Amino acid sequence: MRLLIVEDDVTLGRELKKDLTKVGFAVDIADNGVDGEFMGSEEPYDAIVLDLGLPQRSGLDVLSHWRQAGNNTPVIILTARDAWHERVDGFKCGADDYLGKPFHAEELIARLNALMRRAKQRPAGRLRVGVFILDEERQSVTGADGQSLELTGTEFRLLRYFALHPGRILSKTQLTEHVYDYDSDKDSNVIEVYIKRLRQKLGKELIQTRRGQGYVLVPPQ
Repeated sequence: MRLLIVEDDVTLGRELKKDLTKVGFAVDIADNGVDGEFMGSEEPYDAIVLDLGLPQRSGLDVLSHWRQAGNNTPVIILTARDAWHERVDGFKCGADDYLGKPFHAEELIARLNALMRRAKQRPAGRLRVGVFILDEERQSVTGADGQSLELTGTEFRLLRYFALHPGRILSKTQLTEHVYDYDSDKDSNVIEVYIKRLRQKLGKELIQTRRGQGYVLVPPQ
């Protein structure tokens, strides 16, 4: 899953990217409101973490512009712990959740996972793909025999994106945009390599090819 962090504290942004990447997210960062608004409008993010106290353009203005333009990407706003009025203003502008500073990365990760499950209308807890269970917290996959399967970070992100869109045909472009961050080499042909690896580990029938369209996850009944 691909995230955008709009945060002008360079150190905090760097630490968040490290923590979020470690648990399976592809992360882009903008350090001001103008760049953040542009990236959030042009790139297909699954969720956005937005600080309100941004240079060049305030977080509230950025969020308002996104919502007015029909951008419904889930947004978690970051506010000062005691700034209740900022939280109220944020919700009025269309925020989905908020987190007060300072905070622990583990809480942000939990809120992001819950937010995206709600957005995809998926139940809380672990994701199930046929006989396989994806543990987002541990970034692991367990088979019917209870044995854990070893996946790379990219393989896990790809499988999780499929799991959140079961039965839906996903093009290589869609998969590439949601699995890699902005700075990665987005060669869509690499997706074929990772899908081949997932089939070798999980079974070739789980992810099926739709010629000229893309791929679809077909969990066994």
